[in-house]
Amino acid sequence: MTKFNPKLSFFLLLLSACLILLSGCNTVKEVADLDEHSPPVTEQDPTTPDEPEAPTVPLYTAPLTGMPMDEPVTRRPLAIMVNNAPAARPQSGLLGADIVYEVLAEGGVTRLVSIFQSHADGAKIGPIRSIRPYMIDLGESYHGVLVHAGASNDAYAILQRQHKEDLDEITNAGSFFWRDKSRKAPHNLYSNVETLLEGANKRGYALEDADVPSYTFRSADEVVEGESAQKLEIKFQLENYKVQYQYNASSGLYERFINGSPHVDLESEETLTAANVVVMGANHKVLDDIGRLSIELDLGGEAVLFQQGKMIRGNWIRRADDVIRFVKDNVEVPFIPGTTYFNIVPNSPDFDSHLKVNEEITSP
Repeated sequence: MTKFNPKLSFFLLLLSACLILLSGCNTVKEVADLDEHSPPVTEQDPTTPDEPEAPTVPLYTAPLTGMPMDEPVTRRPLAIMVNNAPAARPQSGLLGADIVYEVLAEGGVTRLVSIFQSHADGAKIGPIRSIRPYMIDLGESYHGVLVHAGASNDAYAILQRQHKEDLDEITNAGSFFWRDKSRKAPHNLYSNVETLLEGANKRGYALEDADVPSYTFRSADEVVEGESAQKLEIKFQLENYKVQYQYNASSGLYERFINGSPHVDLESEETLTAANVVVMGANHKVLDDIGRLSIELDLGGEAVLFQQGKMIRGNWIRRADDVIRFVKDNVEVPFIPGTTYFNIVPNSPDFDSHLKVNEEITSP
């Protein structure tokens, strides 16, 4: 039997304690080394990242411009005949028009049949001039009250025999117009939307129309496909009525020029612009020695649409009781939201002779 040795037991106990102590130190060092070389641990944010906000869809849009509105636009339009003679430029108020038709009158001059519907304010509009039968047709296609100062004999016959709803400075609504003494007559007659609506109300005309024709419009992210068209020039008949439009990529609008000079608003000096420019050919017929015209606005024909720096060739059509529309392959092409200018040129000698694209705009 082995005899118990207390000294040996004490030595073995001491050796075991040292080994345990050394093992613990190594573990601490390994943990320290791990902490020193490991990447920092980031706390995860428990919240979900914000999703991008969806674009706000306007509750209402103007039927003729597609622009967002705070309330439904059911106001009856005004179709105002605006003078475009050199002595009448610059005009006032065209910045507020929803639609503008530039069309020939006798003698090679043009007139601006301006449709006002989405704006009803006190902005001065004019100079206002006389009306022709085809201008009556254009204005009424938008259900508009016709605003003018005088008329050709055949236009007066239509207005009176057919009991058209009009405001004529000469015959039935003189108190709703005024003369600007800083300009010479007949290039100095003005009014505004508020005053004209008051006049229409006094004559018993309806001021609301829920059935105003509307156009289709492109969404903000829709890309226009077509040939590049940064500049265009339109010649109606006379040299001093030559019109140019130049695309501004920053605004996405075409800026309007007459004879190479910006066509500006008299009060603000802001250049007139259009989101859409339509050039359309129509049959013109001279009726008398004075040069009065008949313009065919029902048959349809060749047309070109300019928007967002692109040119789209197509046709214009007009169905019964509707406005003029631009189509390609018999499908209506949506407009860009904003003002649209329709430029009606003769079909003779041919449509393309009245239009140049991408040529430099130069002053005379």
